[in-house]
Amino acid sequence: MSDSNKKPELNWNVYIIEASDGSFYTGITTDVERRFEEHAKGKKGAKFFNGKSPVRILYQENNHNRSSASKREAQIKAMTRLQKEKMLGL
Repeated sequence: MSDSNKKPELNWNVYIIEASDGSFYTGITTDVERRFEEHAKGKKGAKFFNGKSPVRILYQENNHNRSSASKREAQIKAMTRLQKEKMLGL
């Protein structure tokens, strides 16, 4: 099978992490636990966590390909905090 006929891998996740200041960080990865640790250690973590630390994973969606995960991440980032809280059941 040629590369152009391959189905995209559905191993991407969209996640939301609560930060120590109560804010929400949304991102995508193939391994949510590893990514959380990267954010916690500061190395390879998002600049978002400079001066604050990740507290807990609040949300994750599985079975995305890279493209659909990026699109969903953008949708969530465009939401207001109130909309995110409602989605999270907070």
